Formats: sequence, structure tokens, C-alpha cells
Amino acid sequence: MANQDRTGGRIVVDAFRRHGVEHVFCVPGESYLDILDALLDASHEIRLVSARQEGGAAYMAESYAKLTGKPGVCLVARSPGACNASIAIHTAYQDGTPMVVIAGQIRRNFWGRGSFQEIDLARMLEPMTKWAVQVERAADLPYYMAQAFRVAQEGRPGPVVLVTPEDMLAERTSAGDMPVLQVHRQAPDPRQMQEMRALLDRAERPILYVGGSGWTAAAKKGLQQFAEANGLPVCCAFRRLDAFDHDHPNFAGEMGPAAAPELVKRVKESDVVLAPGTRLGEHATQGYTLFDAPVPKQKLIHVLEGAHDFGRVFQPTLAIQADMELFVNAANAQKPGASAAGRAAQVAEARRQYEQNLDPSRSPKGAVDLGRCMVELDKRLTSDAILTSDAGHYTGWVQRFLRLNGGRRFLAPVSGAMGYSVPSAVMAKIVQPKRMAVGLVGDGGFGMTGNEIATAAACGAAPIIVIFNNGMLGSIRAWQEISYPGRVSGTDLMNPDYVRIAEAHGGFGARVERTEDFVPAFENAARSGKLAVLDLRMDREAITTRVTLTDIREAALKRKGGAG
Repeated sequence: MANQDRTGGRIVVDAFRRHGVEHVFCVPGESYLDILDALLDASHEIRLVSARQEGGAAYMAESYAKLTGKPGVCLVARSPGACNASIAIHTAYQDGTPMVVIAGQIRRNFWGRGSFQEIDLARMLEPMTKWAVQVERAADLPYYMAQAFRVAQEGRPGPVVLVTPEDMLAERTSAGDMPVLQVHRQAPDPRQMQEMRALLDRAERPILYVGGSGWTAAAKKGLQQFAEANGLPVCCAFRRLDAFDHDHPNFAGEMGPAAAPELVKRVKESDVVLAPGTRLGEHATQGYTLFDAPVPKQKLIHVLEGAHDFGRVFQPTLAIQADMELFVNAANAQKPGASAAGRAAQVAEARRQYEQNLDPSRSPKGAVDLGRCMVELDKRLTSDAILTSDAGHYTGWVQRFLRLNGGRRFLAPVSGAMGYSVPSAVMAKIVQPKRMAVGLVGDGGFGMTGNEIATAAACGAAPIIVIFNNGMLGSIRAWQEISYPGRVSGTDLMNPDYVRIAEAHGGFGARVERTEDFVPAFENAARSGKLAVLDLRMDREAITTRVTLTDIREAALKRKGGAG
């Protein structure tokens, strides 16, 4: 279709409209003013969310894609803006999240002169993207925009960055739009599915280990049916808690660093592991110790959307490349063998162990009993609540005690990036305002992107932010005690008054210093209808859900023969 005399910026926005983009996250920059101008004319179709820092904007785009299944779209300015966004771009790359980033660039005729904020963004960002390219002509933008959305979604999803020089975006052209390109979804090889069927039918102690991206509502429902029919206990990979309903009788728990010892033992002693979606990375495999490497003793059936990650650490017995929903459909078309019925006792025992692990009385306590607080929070979450989480040891309490059942969603960085939770909770409440959105964040993570509560206030969004405040960078402190017991360096934090920060933004704030303070504080926050911040004062000793900081230090000293 020919469109006479459009600017490059207008072509970008027209491509957004053609691809059904409804939200664009940004920090405005002079290097893409023409896109901002074109978005003004499309404001009835596309909502522009202006964040306070590019890292926050890019996290919003990445978590938007996790929440909706559609590519997240982010606009960032040249060098400083793109560098700020790079952490979220890397998160999208490691987490398999579809994302399209438009990064402004200096004028083309300034290139190579050491100009203001000059840097080769495509070259810099290439290692953490599926595709990074600089567009030199406005006439080529329709092609690059169509390819960007296809590449971001096809195979294993990931981020695409288009670098757009400022003068190119203002350039006028009569180039027509490209059609929306079909995203190919690969079905599994029928012969491999027969091999999988044979392996499962011979298995005595199989387990289903689900993770990764691409889990649509239909895929999740089909996976539940498959687990039931085949008598499989199910565990979820690190920070993929909503891949399987926690109320389902086959659910056995989460397999991250905070996994229950009984579940770790169960996976290690299994004879067949069916792993759809998860890359079986470091945190998903207990630091690559869950299986023998390079060849596991278990029969490993690995199912991935892209072939790149097959055998990177663990050689699979059977490697199936397929879209998750198409894989589940093909798996459910098969008839389970007689052995499936004989595994009911294993499923029941795995479930019993999971439910026993929900008992907060078996975890460390301070003036605030975090286990009890999380159990009480779980009771007060709506059935469709959106939970967001950050990086840090505090997440063990979240991952152990909160149940992702019904329509609840969990948005968190598998990449382990700090600063993820607050922007993601803000995004969730902007995009789906009728749902409860609760951001769970450490004081370290809040210090990185907590300023995005200003974005929530500006947009009239009301997420509830719960800050796990122990006045230190807990994960690093724990590692210090493991490696250099008693020698604390650089991990203490001087924190502001979070209640006053919330109130300064027109929101609700409350401090929780005792266990009994938590429920009324959360209920008041939910009733307020405002942006809310709860300052949850946790004991430094409660560093994990199973051992205290002192336990870690004493164990390290014992290993070192008492030297301190």
C-alpha cells in the first residue's frame, strides 16, 4: 500500500498500529521526536506511558510481554537511554520474552566524529538480542519494522533493537507499508512424539518439569490434562511459578534456589524428566547439580521452541523443538500407557510434601514472621492478582509461600536482574487496572527503580508495593558470609522513610514492624484505592526460609576450620 510523503517516525507508528500495539513505554528523547509527534495523532489507539528512567520503561515493556503474550514495545533515546535500557533487554534475552525496542541515534552525517552521545548501539546490543540493526533510510523502515515483530516472536522469543538515526526519522518517503508477517509456530515431529510416549510408558518415577515462555492459557490447561492423564508430579522452574496451577493435585512445587529439599531429591531420583520450555539453566538446576553433566542419568526429554539451547549443559535423550501449545496438543492426542495409573501414589506423596512445605512454622522468625505474613497475603490476594518480584534472597519467602492458582500471574526476571518488580507492578496496574497488582521488592531493588511509583501516580495507577526491608543487600551479604564469614563490606543500606515517600506521591503508606501489623496494613492499602507502599521490616537473620544468617556464617567458619 502506497503512503505518500510520510516521515520515518510516522512509518514507525503506522507499523505499531498494524501490529496491534496498544501500549508503548518510553522516556522521551530528542533523538526520536518524530515518533513522539506521530504517536500524538495515534493516541486514541496507542497509550504512551512515559517512565522516569529508561531501565524502568524497558522493564515495563518486558513484563508487559510476559503478562499479555504480545511483544512489549519500548522507545529509548541514544547512548545513555539505550544503556539504561540494556539490563531489561538482557532480561528479555535470557527470559525468552518478545520485545521490540526502538533506540534513537545521532544524525547520520555526524557519525564518526566523536559526536555528542555517539556509540554504535547495534554493535553494543547485538550479544543480548535476537537482532540488532541500524536503519539508514526511511524507505527501508516498513521492511525492518515488519521483520522486527516477526523475529521477536518466532522460535524462542526475545528482544529486537532497531537503531534509528534522528535525521532518518524526520526523512520523508513515499514507501508503502509491509504486510504483517506470519509468525511460524513449529509443531513437534510425530516420530519424536512416539519416542516420548515410549519413554513415559516405561518410566517408573517420571516428573514433569515446566518452565520457559510461551505458556498460553490453552497450553497451561492442556498441560494440566496431560499431567493428570499420565500420572506425573509437576514442578515449575525458577521464577516461572504461574506455568502450572498450584492448587492442582499434581503440583509438587518450585525448583529454584529456595526449592524444598524433598522436591530436589525427587527430581534427582527420577528416571524420566520431561522438561518443556525450561532451558535448565543455572538456577533451575541447583547450580547445574540437579543432573549429571554432560549426560544425565535420567532419561531427559527436552522440549524447546528454539534449538540453540539443546545440550548446552545437559545432553537430552530426546530433543523436541516445538511451540509449547502445539506440543501439548500433540501430547494429549496420545493415549497414555497402563503405567500412568500406577503412579497415583507418587503424585499424592509429592503433593503432600508440597503442602507440608507451606507451613510457615518451619521457617526462621523475627519480630515479623515473614512466612506467616506471606500465608496471610496469599489469603487476601484476588483470584486474578498479578504478582511481581525482583531479585534477592527475600524472594525465597515469595516463591515458597505464595500460591499461583486460578488466574493469578507471576512476573519476575529469570535473569536475576534487580529493579524489576516496581516498574512491572506499575505496568500491570496501568494495563489491567481492574486486577490487583502487588509488587514484592527488596530494599535494594526499590532503591534502583522505586522512582517509578511516580509513573503510577501520574497515570492514576494503584499498585501495592511491599518492600522487604532489612537494611542490606541480602543476597550479597549471604554470599559474603559463605565466602568471607564475618567480613561485611559494602552491603549495608541507609534507607529513606518509605511511608513518607508514598505519601509524597499522594499514596498510602504503612510500616509493618510486627507480624500482627501486616494484615491490617495490607487490607488498608487495598481499600485505599491509591498507590500504596508497605515498609515490611524484616529481621536480618531471616535471610532464607530455612536457615539464618548466623547459620550460614557458622557453617562457613566450620568449613574453614574456625578461621575468621
